[in-house]
Amino acid sequence: MSSRAKIRLYVDHPLGAGQTVVLSRDQAHYLFGVMRLTQGAEVALFNGSDGEWTATVAEAGKRGGMMECKDQAAPQMMPPDLWLLFAPIKKARTDFIVEKAAEMGAAQIMPVQTDFTNAERIRQDRLQAHAVEAAEQCGGTYVPLVEDLQKLDRLLADWPEDRQLIFCDESLVGARAALEAAPEGDKWAILIGPEGGFSEKERARILALPFATAISLGPRILRADTAAVAALTLFQSTRGDW
Repeated sequence: MSSRAKIRLYVDHPLGAGQTVVLSRDQAHYLFGVMRLTQGAEVALFNGSDGEWTATVAEAGKRGGMMECKDQAAPQMMPPDLWLLFAPIKKARTDFIVEKAAEMGAAQIMPVQTDFTNAERIRQDRLQAHAVEAAEQCGGTYVPLVEDLQKLDRLLADWPEDRQLIFCDESLVGARAALEAAPEGDKWAILIGPEGGFSEKERARILALPFATAISLGPRILRADTAAVAALTLFQSTRGDW
């Protein structure tokens, strides 16, 4: 395998030896207008399924360009089958949650509307772009899908029976309710609540679910974005791929 190029770019195109990849206008602007690359320069390309490939600039223009794949620099690395469910908060902090979830190995990111969620809508395309940028910057070869906002109660009503749900319950602050208490499995999800927490109705329903395990995130109440990072860290270090 070749050494990995410093500039990385996600492309929605098959990758393989000798494969050519046509660049979009935005991608061409980034590589040739912002990064000042010229013909023959090397770029790392990945598409979420074929690993990372070293490609050279075959054509460079202001509105487009073409790359040619040389060889594979890194194999495809899939994350654990882990969903992150979180209630959207302020724009910048929601962006932070999506970026960190992509960096830390979530396979799917699912914004949910709870009883106390302030946001009634999100820009799914903008959040997906943040996930792509995070994967490009952190060296990952997989980009998690960011779903559109959906109601938590509907999601739980159609929940797959073989997926364990880790419920980060702020009412357990200071308690020793740990992730190790959850059953064994290879399909997981983490649920983080909004800044106002879960309603009593929601908490009672979640705790009654046979696939849910309530855990504590330590002796202090965490902000929603901090809680997401803390929960992902706990999972990856105990049940994930760290």
